[in-house]
Amino acid sequence: MEFVVVIPARYASSRLPGKPLADISGKPMIQRVYEQAIQSGAAAVYIATDHSAVFEAAQNFTDNVLMTREDHQSGTERLAEVVEQLELNEQTLVVNVQGDEPLLEPDNIAQVAALLHHSDAPMATLCVDVEDVEEVLNPNAVKVVSDIQDNALYFSRSSIPFQRDSMLTLDKNSIPVSHFKRHVGIYAYRAGFIQTYLSLSVSPLEVQESLEQLRVLYHGYKIKVAKAAKPVHAGVDTPEDLARVQEILNGKV
Repeated sequence: MEFVVVIPARYASSRLPGKPLADISGKPMIQRVYEQAIQSGAAAVYIATDHSAVFEAAQNFTDNVLMTREDHQSGTERLAEVVEQLELNEQTLVVNVQGDEPLLEPDNIAQVAALLHHSDAPMATLCVDVEDVEEVLNPNAVKVVSDIQDNALYFSRSSIPFQRDSMLTLDKNSIPVSHFKRHVGIYAYRAGFIQTYLSLSVSPLEVQESLEQLRVLYHGYKIKVAKAAKPVHAGVDTPEDLARVQEILNGKV
């Protein structure tokens, strides 16, 4: 099995400007993400950015950095431009790794690629067990439910599946947390499907939930889902998140 990894690295961030270049123990965050990705066994790891400063910083540790347009409306659009620039074969397995996850486990990258490789779905992704009831009720924690063959049935910011007996009582302490799975934002695609995705009409579900992957399900395509093999750490969105990652790498947490 052979796959490539693409790491989109947008410079703009409302809560952490210049996020890809944020210093983490002497290295920019994008380098930390890249170093995790190359341990996954990928045939190649590419950084796709929209800013010259990120491009120049990445060139200090890899030649596999691509400049992409600034006007992309989604990560999938940026990924499509990368596929076009690299002239990837339609069957090439492409794993999209978020550029703000410096603690991403390499095994999880390899896992999602293998999940796609061994299926007939055009996409694959991962999930983890929900750990507490606050996460069940948190709209920023996207929940996923799957069928008996591990194909996604639905992704939602709502608490799915709805636990009738416990949720109707409004006693959140009685909600069985173990029944919920949280979606992890790492995707594997067959390269040809990335362009197919962009050709699909926007679905009302993705607009209402603000979840891009619902376009795939709406149009009848499959997304394979598996529980992540290794622990999943939250990404970096704020200065506080950055401090937390720094502490973890320094062995304080």
